[in-house]
Amino acid sequence: MTDPTQISFSFPVVRSKKVTCAFDGGAITSDAGVLLLAQAERRLGIVDRLATLIPDARDPSRVLHSLSDILRARVLAIACGYEDADDLDALRHDPAFMLALGKAPGEPIRLASQPTMSRWENTPDLRTLIRIGREMIDVYCASHDVPPAAVILDIDDTFDAAHGQQQLTFWNGFHGERGYAPIHVYEAGSGRPVAFVLRPARTPSGKEIRGHVRRLIRRIRAHWPDTQITLRGDGHYARPEVMAWCEAQGINYIFGLPGNSALRKDPVIAVTADACAVFRAKRGLIAHREHCETRYAAKSWKVARRVIARIEASVQGMDIRTIVTSIRGATPERLYELDYCDRGQAENLIKLHKTQLKSDRTSCMSAAANQMRLILHTAAYWLLWKVRQSIPEKAPLKRAEFTTLQTRLVKIGARIIETATRIRVAFASACPDKVLIAHLARSLAAPANRKPQAP
Repeated sequence: MTDPTQISFSFPVVRSKKVTCAFDGGAITSDAGVLLLAQAERRLGIVDRLATLIPDARDPSRVLHSLSDILRARVLAIACGYEDADDLDALRHDPAFMLALGKAPGEPIRLASQPTMSRWENTPDLRTLIRIGREMIDVYCASHDVPPAAVILDIDDTFDAAHGQQQLTFWNGFHGERGYAPIHVYEAGSGRPVAFVLRPARTPSGKEIRGHVRRLIRRIRAHWPDTQITLRGDGHYARPEVMAWCEAQGINYIFGLPGNSALRKDPVIAVTADACAVFRAKRGLIAHREHCETRYAAKSWKVARRVIARIEASVQGMDIRTIVTSIRGATPERLYELDYCDRGQAENLIKLHKTQLKSDRTSCMSAAANQMRLILHTAAYWLLWKVRQSIPEKAPLKRAEFTTLQTRLVKIGARIIETATRIRVAFASACPDKVLIAHLARSLAAPANRKPQAP
């Protein structure tokens, strides 16, 4: 293998001076922001909580890397944008990653390599994964200082293409290939991740959804018995089994409802649609929107439920969208335009998880290993979420996406200097976010009940 320090190259001459380059700078990192992520991980304690649930049958006298350190290195790498375990073969020598795991850059024993990471990804069995899934819900509940009075949980699924003949994959006619359709659950508003379940790429049945929802809600209820929970999702989740269970348990729901001829012929909806079209035509408007509500029961429903219709007449024709809900009191317009349409934010959260943190890299042969990967990417999501939450409210990066945070706060060059009594991290003098980085370092290191002043 070629020694990387011997690789040299050059760039165009500048003011009659040659510009030569080589990878011989020594202890320099391009991911100095991993130290901020490590501070966030210490505050959350998420890796240690996961490691205690995975059986470790190794001989303690022969262990070089604790299970916590192995998982921590993998999670930090994902949060830094290195979604492949192969990247750890190089990152295990990175001085910033060494510091992030509590090791001095000069120590002879480096971090765990890719084969070690891959073995542990494939270690958890189904029972272990179930325990870890419960623990991730506990992490979510612990992220609140006090139980909230009410929460809205957005539930949705997304498509992950298969990379071969992996277990549990299924043909999806819409996407034209085999894959997974993992279920994602987030807390609306804050964007906290709640639960993630790997499953085949087919439309979930009512019984399947009810099972997932029942286990999720019961775990949350163990922490927050008095919190009002509202479940929100698209038409996939408007199943009679789910709605009946939510009604029996006192859980509010608001789901999209696929349209049909019976709904279009409903007297209330038909009259409102006719009035909407006449109003638009008389005033020469491009579009006009109305809302109404009715009671509707599909053949598979045992009771009639509250259905909200959003009716829009335009030059393009008539468009009717419907939702079903157990929420009482709110007006039809508020329920649809504010309470339901805000569900679209869940798509952005899925994008952060799947596209920006590459959680769709479910390429292991074993379904259990792919579920474990989903969990590790969720842990990385928590770290970036925690860093973003610590940014002052008026700072430009307060609502930045994860890729922006990685570019501005993680992908930072620094020289790491180790002496007999001190390790110094020398960031670039021209770093544009130096004030914010210093604030985050203090904020994430402060006790949970004390926050430093914003810069």
